[in-house]
Amino acid sequence: MEKPVIAIVGRPNVGKSLLFNRITEKRTAIVEDTPGVTRDRIYGEAEWRSKPFVVVDTGGIEPRSDDQILKFMRQQALIAIDHASVVILVTDIRTGVTAADEEVAAMLKKAQKPIVLAVNKMDAPGNPPAEFYEFYNLGLGDPVGISALHGNGTGDLLDACFALLPDEAWDDASGDEGIKVAVIGKPNAGKSSLVNCVTGEERVIVSNIPGTTRDSIDSRVERNGEIFTFIDTAGIRRKSRVDEAIERFSVLRAQMAVERADVCVLMIDAETGITDQDTKIAGLAHEAGKAAIIAVNKWDLIEKETGTQKEYENKIRTELAYMPYAPMIFLSAKTGQRVENLFALIKKVYEAANTRITTGQLNSILADATARVQPPTDKGRRLKIFYMTQASVCPPTFVCFCNDAKLFHFSYLRYLENQIRQVYGLEGTPVKMVVRQRGEDL
Repeated sequence: MEKPVIAIVGRPNVGKSLLFNRITEKRTAIVEDTPGVTRDRIYGEAEWRSKPFVVVDTGGIEPRSDDQILKFMRQQALIAIDHASVVILVTDIRTGVTAADEEVAAMLKKAQKPIVLAVNKMDAPGNPPAEFYEFYNLGLGDPVGISALHGNGTGDLLDACFALLPDEAWDDASGDEGIKVAVIGKPNAGKSSLVNCVTGEERVIVSNIPGTTRDSIDSRVERNGEIFTFIDTAGIRRKSRVDEAIERFSVLRAQMAVERADVCVLMIDAETGITDQDTKIAGLAHEAGKAAIIAVNKWDLIEKETGTQKEYENKIRTELAYMPYAPMIFLSAKTGQRVENLFALIKKVYEAANTRITTGQLNSILADATARVQPPTDKGRRLKIFYMTQASVCPPTFVCFCNDAKLFHFSYLRYLENQIRQVYGLEGTPVKMVVRQRGEDL
């Protein structure tokens, strides 16, 4: 059984994201005093009374809105409610009970889920004000007064949630995230469409409005007994266009998602082709030493003739010359074309990044390589490589011990890397080569 799920819902700007961050003890959801900032479902892990659970932040529910994004937000909140074990309805003491609160409460009652009513922004200590008792009119039982900003009452709130959960809710709870996959790329490249395709549900908002996804969102998927956690990231914009605090934080979030990931899938829009922005985003994964796959999306929309795919591949390889190790897949997240092939590719590059080679095997490769191409000399002094060993994985990192590090030319280091790749493949992962002079520590 999965960990129990507690969903946080309510109309916009009542403090749902602040409560989410308070419970998870991380700044995971973007908090800004702007209604509608959280558009997707944001998942986080938390613990209370030594018991783990999953908490979900949702976009504010506007029951009667015709706005396209607000409709999407309502749909996301309804999916979160459907998956939840308990729902927290967050309201605002400052505004009192609104018509929107009443409609959201009616929606929750119809869903027949256990509900805990939280009255937020009760920042002043002492007895609750008279306005607090107005919330009994929602018909959801005893409200819990909280201050998400200061943390007051959040323990009582979680106690109330746990009281509605059966003890067996934690039977066989598993936190296994499997292979963590960050889906990265510029806005509107199809990242959310890919996540929705692999999960089989509208996990994140898909819209042709660039920047619809502002947070990083986790989706757990199982294929052939293997677990994958897909992290959909905010589209990374050019710096000149990042003029809002929200957008700057979204870029940071995408960078953090890359750091968290085992594998990065770089989405490239086949219609627009590879851009400077794509090369910079790919550089994030490369610099972080992450296994990577290049996914050319919207391939179904391209008119093809003999050599079209090869021509595309050559152009991308030229622009991304610093990551020739990354395999390329041409797919369509919208139609599902070749998306299933992505799972095998993710597993392959993940295994490559985790490859361990014994010191004996490495030195056998080293002996063959130095016999084939002599190490360089400088002013009559020849480079001597005593031995090579692997220091770590993700990425595979190899240390060469030699007589003089200054003699170790970059081109010869690259030659040794290529010899290792020739024997072990290591497709999809960068390789780090480190030079140490005799007597230096690892």
